[in-house]
Amino acid sequence: MKTRAEMRVVAALIERDGKILVCQRRAGDRFEFKWEFPGGKVEPEEEPRAALRRELREELSIEAKIGEEIARYEYEYPGKKPILLIFYRVDSYDGEPLNQVFASMQWTAARDLPALDFLDGDIDFVRRLARAAR
Repeated sequence: MKTRAEMRVVAALIERDGKILVCQRRAGDRFEFKWEFPGGKVEPEEEPRAALRRELREELSIEAKIGEEIARYEYEYPGKKPILLIFYRVDSYDGEPLNQVFASMQWTAARDLPALDFLDGDIDFVRRLARAAR
């Protein structure tokens, strides 16, 4: 897939008991109080799955087994260069997710995700999840 994006961002779909883990950014952060899926930027020379494992360790203190890629698309925030968003399913993880960096986190049914104020870049993926849950 040819891309214009200079930055890659990975995000995790972590499910438990029919709900998905979502996280809210802190006050003072860029896009404060917006909801997102745990994950983050891929460093240069880093493989996306390795980046997601690292991010989940840093953000949630879990050791995750990264599964299949479930979505990939470019998104361009106004006035910024496009980013490539890559979403992966987390098949399993060791440990209990502990909030290390967010204002809050919660387990939410897929059909209820559109009610949360998500980052603009995540909205397409949120809609896909909600549609699939109907």
